[in-house]
Amino acid sequence: MMDMKSLSNDEYIMTDYRSVTYRPNEPPMPDPIGYFITWTTYGTWLPGDERGWIRPGMGVQPPNFNLRIGALQLMTESACTLDRQQRAIVEETISEHCKIRNWKLHTVNCRSNHVHVVVTADVPPEDVYQQLKAWCTRRLKNREKRRRSKTRTKWWSENASRLYIGDEESLQAVIRYVMFAQDRIERDVE
Repeated sequence: MMDMKSLSNDEYIMTDYRSVTYRPNEPPMPDPIGYFITWTTYGTWLPGDERGWIRPGMGVQPPNFNLRIGALQLMTESACTLDRQQRAIVEETISEHCKIRNWKLHTVNCRSNHVHVVVTADVPPEDVYQQLKAWCTRRLKNREKRRRSKTRTKWWSENASRLYIGDEESLQAVIRYVMFAQDRIERDVE
């Protein structure tokens, strides 16, 4: 059982409330004030990855060479790495879609191999990321068609990390991480 009060601020904002077991006499968690949503591009962070990987419902898993090789063999096209223009399209699309839906976009940062979004919305985070991924895919495919380039069929990984943000201090910490820490982490593939 996890005691949320004993967690540091960084641990608290990175905790997915759905994975926490609560004691029956505790008050319910307050509604989140935002979501921290992250998804990767297709094929860039596979099960078994040497950097570790997430197994749904089980958290971070250690590297597993054989699992990674199996995942590579199941890929139907090459890994997707976004160039600067594609990254700009993704960020613009997310911003536009949030305005249309009246969601408050706190920040977005599209990297070459993953996307971070911090948003407050009146729908579950699953709905948010599915809509954002769908619209980004449409816009990227349209760009490829206009350029008469071969259009990818797979741009994104299947799932996304969806973390709930519970208070203003945590929201500000996540925004800072998305806006400023990404250039310090060597996760982009350029």
